[in-house]
Amino acid sequence: MKSKRARDLLFSAVLLGGLLVGRASFADHYRVPTGSMLPTIELDDHVLVSKAAYGLRLPLTERYLVRWGEPARGDVVVLSNPSGESTPLLKRVVAVPGDEVEVRDGRLLLGGVPVPIEGGREVLGRPHVVRLDDGGGPPFGPTVVPPGRFLVMGDNRGNSHDGRSFGLVEGEALLGHVLAVVYRNGPVWERL
Repeated sequence: MKSKRARDLLFSAVLLGGLLVGRASFADHYRVPTGSMLPTIELDDHVLVSKAAYGLRLPLTERYLVRWGEPARGDVVVLSNPSGESTPLLKRVVAVPGDEVEVRDGRLLLGGVPVPIEGGREVLGRPHVVRLDDGGGPPFGPTVVPPGRFLVMGDNRGNSHDGRSFGLVEGEALLGHVLAVVYRNGPVWERL
């Protein structure tokens, strides 16, 4: 009787440990707490995140064991909150190492050239809608993004607490690549 109970307890501990490691290192989901990514991602949407998109992390840390990719311009990412709060942020990578970047009236310039906006969609990676309400938010740059750093911004440029206020983020702070919205007033699959 005791050995069966011990086996059940061991099985439960291994299963729980496996689930925690999988969630910490491979995939996770998040509920979006703000409207900074409107209209792409809405308040209270649930998103699926590939935590292994850029490499394999040591579970429960921000440290990579192995890296096999880097974030690209246009990727929507989950990142550690630079303010130290426990709630992670969702933002779009708009500039990568080596880019000369500037933001004026919410419009992104790379190498001094405005990134095209066609039909309200910014053409950066996969075209996406941007909101330039409230003047598009604060200016940024021009600056050259150093190695290992990224500029992240919300699609709701006039109402987004993003890299224009907290600065460039380290690659280690990017926790994963958002693959899709999976729940918005019911199950959905909206690839990002």
